Amino acid sequence: MRGGTHLFPLRVYFEDTDVAGIVYYANYLRFMERARSDMLGLAGIDQRAALEAGTGVYAVAEVAIRYKAPAKLGDALTIATRIDQVRAASVLIQQRVMRGHEVLAEARVTAAFLTPEGRPRRQPREWVDRFERLMKEDGKT
Repeated sequence: MRGGTHLFPLRVYFEDTDVAGIVYYANYLRFMERARSDMLGLAGIDQRAALEAGTGVYAVAEVAIRYKAPAKLGDALTIATRIDQVRAASVLIQQRVMRGHEVLAEARVTAAFLTPEGRPRRQPREWVDRFERLMKEDGKT
């Protein structure tokens, strides 16, 4: 974590690329999912325990992504993730896929908190407090 921004390093492997050695566009979503899950865990949010307890779970409700430059086989990437806004039953997350200082892709993700039956539900207050602390550390509040 740097301030309230989570930094998730990864390397591009052959399985991530197309025949030309360029990362397949859908794999950016996989990279971002891993980074978001890691950020939640580091923030002390245990989605598995919440799901097993019947509390609920996050599900991506919307993603807007802009690709700027391709990642290639062997690249060392960093996924930068930060909380942009916390709502009653969702959280808006900004993510950047970077190679060094170059931004390769940017995304805005809305993660909705859902009951095990798939209906929107207010997020646990403790989780909202953790997100708000991250935003404060990032200078967002």
